[in-house]
Amino acid sequence: MKEVRKLKSLIEFHRSRGLPPPLHPLISVVDYATMRLSPENNNVSWVYDFYSIALKRNMPAKIKYGQQQYDFDEGLMFFIAPGQVFSIEVPQERQDNKSGWFLLIHPDFLWNTALAKKMRKYEFFDYSVSEALFLSENEEVILEGIIQNIKSEHRSNIDKFSQNIIISQIETLLNYAERFYQRQFITRKISNHEVLDRMEGILAKYFDNDNLSALGLPTVQYLTNELNISPGYLSRLLKELTGLSTQQHIQNKIIEKAKENLSTTTLSVSEIAYRLGFEHSQSFSKMFKSKTNLSPLEFRSSYS
Repeated sequence: MKEVRKLKSLIEFHRSRGLPPPLHPLISVVDYATMRLSPENNNVSWVYDFYSIALKRNMPAKIKYGQQQYDFDEGLMFFIAPGQVFSIEVPQERQDNKSGWFLLIHPDFLWNTALAKKMRKYEFFDYSVSEALFLSENEEVILEGIIQNIKSEHRSNIDKFSQNIIISQIETLLNYAERFYQRQFITRKISNHEVLDRMEGILAKYFDNDNLSALGLPTVQYLTNELNISPGYLSRLLKELTGLSTQQHIQNKIIEKAKENLSTTTLSVSEIAYRLGFEHSQSFSKMFKSKTNLSPLEFRSSYS
C-alpha cells in the first residue's frame, strides 16, 4: 500500500520538488524543467491542499489519478483540486527533455473573491488525467501568454492591485481552458463516439443479466467505472453528443427494455419492474409514465 503524503502549502511543494522557496506563499509559477522528480517517491501518493494547473511536455513519467494512468510523452494540460489523490511513477533515466509549467494556487489567495466560489464549478477539476486537455499550438501560445502575465505580476512588487490582476488572469486562463475542452469534445468525435458505443454496450450487457433483481438499477458511477472515465467528463461528453445526461441515457435504456417486456411477454408489471432491477413496482410505473405519457398497462394494451 502506498504511503500518502499531504502537502499543505506551496512552500512544502517547492521543498519536496527540490525548488527554491516560492516568491509568494499563496501563488507560484514553476518551470517544469527545473523540477526534480525522484524514483524514490514512486510508492507515494500525493494530496495537495491547493490547486495545481499544469502543462507538461516530454515527461517520461506516469501519473495515476482518477484510477487511470497516462504517459506524458506529448504536451497536455490537466487540473487537480485540493484533496484529490494521485501518484507519479518516475523512471530511473534522466529527464532532460521535460518542459512546461505548473501554476499553484492556494485557496487562501482566492479568499473573499468571486473566483473562490467559481473554482469548483469548472468541471475539469473533477476530470481524471485520462481526460486531460490536448492543446493545439495556437492554444498553447494563448495560455503561455497568460502564465507569463501571472509570473510577471507575482514576481514584481506586490501592491494593492496585484491580487485582483492575478485573479483576473487566472479566471481568463480557466475560461480559455473551458473553451478548449469544448473544442476537444467536437474535434475528437471518433473517440467520443467510441465512448458512446461502449456505454451502450455496457448497458445492453447489464440488462441482459438474469439477476437484475439482486443487482438493482445501473448507476452513473457504475457506468463511469466500467468506462474508466470520470462522471463529470462523461456527463459533459454525452450532453455534447446527444443532448442527454448520463442518467437520462440509463433511463432510456430502462424504458426500452420495459417496452420489450411489456409487448413480448405476459409478465405482470411488478414482475417486469423487479426483473429490471426496481425495488418497488410503483417507482417503475412512475418512471414509465413520465417518459412515455402512458402507464405500463396502457402501453401493453396498445399492442393487444
